[in-house]
Amino acid sequence: MHDPRVRPLLDELAVEYDTRYGDLFGRGTAAEELNRYPAEEFEAPRGALLILQENGESVAGGAYRRYDAETAEFKRIWTHSAHRRRGLARRVLAELERLAAERGYRSVYLTTGPRQPEAKHLYLNTGYTAQFDLAADPETIGPLAFTKKLDVLAGDPVLGAASGPG
Repeated sequence: MHDPRVRPLLDELAVEYDTRYGDLFGRGTAAEELNRYPAEEFEAPRGALLILQENGESVAGGAYRRYDAETAEFKRIWTHSAHRRRGLARRVLAELERLAAERGYRSVYLTTGPRQPEAKHLYLNTGYTAQFDLAADPETIGPLAFTKKLDVLAGDPVLGAASGPG
């Protein structure tokens, strides 16, 4: 993601990933993971990038890319540590869901790490369905996958059909 507004969020996310997962994945892996997908995968019409700013500072954001013909994959849902507990991640999720539905996606797929219980609870509390045993130790599962059906809006364009800029 080349947008300069994203850099502060990704930099902090890399530190948090290293702090939470350093003993699982080793050094440098967080930055590699954060740069794993080409920025083009998040561009319209198949993707989107959303950044919430406050006083010119990036405080929360997220993105999605095409997972399959009917599914958007949400990535990097993030709130800066100084701005948590204000409902910003919920706002990001709701807006990404709206954008994805407008662009013809019918469902969402996402994963979070086993050491991010607050993310797990956010997804469960916003209508996502766990694709893993909730009673199992998250450390034995690896990435925690979630799905959600989107409300399809009447008259939505079909992905891949000619349409204006998104």
